[in-house]
Amino acid sequence: MLELAILGFLYDASLHGYELRKRIAALTGHIKPVAESTLYPAIKRLERAGWLRRETRPGAVAAPRHVLSLTPAGRAELRHRLAEPADLDISDENRWFTVLAFLRHLDEPGQQAGVLERRLAFLRQPASFFYDGDRPLRAEEVGDPFRQGVLTIARATTRAELNWLRATLDGLAG
Repeated sequence: MLELAILGFLYDASLHGYELRKRIAALTGHIKPVAESTLYPAIKRLERAGWLRRETRPGAVAAPRHVLSLTPAGRAELRHRLAEPADLDISDENRWFTVLAFLRHLDEPGQQAGVLERRLAFLRQPASFFYDGDRPLRAEEVGDPFRQGVLTIARATTRAELNWLRATLDGLAG
């Protein structure tokens, strides 16, 4: 998820590390804040892979800044990761939001639709946070009001996402 976010934000514009960290935190920070101890090793991995480059530019008031930008290979890698996201990127809501945030970088509506279809298929599977054996429980079947809340909220957000997915897929097909 972190590498995808780095590639996605740098696809939009060249950034220095601090600005990149702020943008990633705005997208995912409420879930998992981005620490320098994880961001900078990820940047170095992407740099070693040839997907981004670092350029030193003079600072406006302070010391020179290292600005990061994508290479053509980095752009291709982002598009590959978006076109063929891992199953976890489809099923985990936080990872899914990262994919969704950059899906516009796939040029082909058919590719975009393919990714959305995978999410739609995942959401159509019966699931719950709570089970009776192997059977998923619905909110109405749970006596605990707090667990009912979890299930009620999850149902509402799933319905909203299903409606959005269907409308967006119709738009991509039209």
